[in-house]
Amino acid sequence: NFLLNSPVSDAIISMKNIRSRDYFAAKVRKNKMDCLFCEIIAGNIPSNKLYEDDRVLAFYDINPQAPVHFLVIPKAHIASADAITADNAETVAYIFSLIPALAAKAGLTGGYRVITNCRPDACQSVPHLHFHVLGGAQLADRMA
Repeated sequence: NFLLNSPVSDAIISMKNIRSRDYFAAKVRKNKMDCLFCEIIAGNIPSNKLYEDDRVLAFYDINPQAPVHFLVIPKAHIASADAITADNAETVAYIFSLIPALAAKAGLTGGYRVITNCRPDACQSVPHLHFHVLGGAQLADRMA
């Protein structure tokens, strides 16, 4: 695996292990090409793609929390749900218009959950707006 012992793997490990407010704020301030998801969008880091168009990328999570777990992200860098504005809200609406078809394509016929984490207390590990779509089994009712 080309990611082992590379700056990219170090960044992934850091993002998974460090969840402080200072770390998150620093990541948001950095250039968007320092963003893991921007690197995936650019094709510099591989992903298991479910769907892609000129505005959105959907790919399977590398650490699934359900039998089916994929992410849907805007290609435009939006740091988090806190950064949704009138200017970019159409992109978010577009993502939500795609999610039912993506869920069906992934075989989620019995239902699914859509989650976004916003900032450190919610465990947002990548400062790029993303929506987790989870399903494929009965999900815990204590979550959300």
